[in-house]
Amino acid sequence: MAQNQPIDPLFCPTETALGLIGGKWKGMILWCICRKTMRFNELHRIIPDISQRMLTKQLRELEDHKIIVRKVYPQIPPKVEYSLSTHGEALKPILDQLEDWSRSYLEQRQAES
Repeated sequence: MAQNQPIDPLFCPTETALGLIGGKWKGMILWCICRKTMRFNELHRIIPDISQRMLTKQLRELEDHKIIVRKVYPQIPPKVEYSLSTHGEALKPILDQLEDWSRSYLEQRQAES
């Protein structure tokens, strides 16, 4: 890319990635599901202050983007589990790096205070 050229946000790969996994809740949802397959109520208990409606919406978006997989077991009562898809598994090292960067950033900021 030539320097000093305006960036079209629609064609910026970083914006695309952040648009898919960004937002208030998706980071926490992915952080949980990266560690293990989880059920809806487990996620709802672990993530503070998220409503059931919002959790459902965020899970559906992640599923629509093929980042997570929703597996329904044909039993009574119904059992549904969420896990990472192949695309989600490819995100794990990136999310781990973001976690490391964030911890380092917060430590530096705290030391500056």
